[in-house]
Amino acid sequence: MTASLREMRWWDIDPVLELEKALFPEDAWSRGMFWSELAHARGPGATRRYVVAEDGGRLVGYAGLAASGDLADVQTIAVARDQWGTGLGSRLLTELLRAATDFDCAEVMLECRVDNIRAQKLYERFGFEAIGFRRGYYQPGNIDALVMRLTDPSTSVQGTEIHG
Repeated sequence: MTASLREMRWWDIDPVLELEKALFPEDAWSRGMFWSELAHARGPGATRRYVVAEDGGRLVGYAGLAASGDLADVQTIAVARDQWGTGLGSRLLTELLRAATDFDCAEVMLECRVDNIRAQKLYERFGFEAIGFRRGYYQPGNIDALVMRLTDPSTSVQGTEIHG
């Protein structure tokens, strides 16, 4: 079965937190962080786009983007381990880049753990380039972040249907 993507809603927070804690046990986001992000994802002044992926009624991924002026920032992308290699990460990233284009952002930035080679390869396939490091960015593990940038996200957007 192929996962379907749709807009994240408040009732998705509990299953998102379960996946968040399974994938990022040391530096998982809190319930409050997700609530805060979703508060900025609806209405005429929305500055966020969050989506979830479901497969057979089970939440198997999520992603979020924040926009400010002409700059967007990938806040998070997560894919359940049993979905790795299915293309779901690419589909989620495509949706975030589409959102960046909709927000009229000329650049997209992100931070990625220096030890997460799988994610770095995904971002590179979409045209992101490493531009620096943030020392000790991921706490409490004190893991460095690789800072990556994509200029003109509209050139990386491929066809993915989202239901909201």
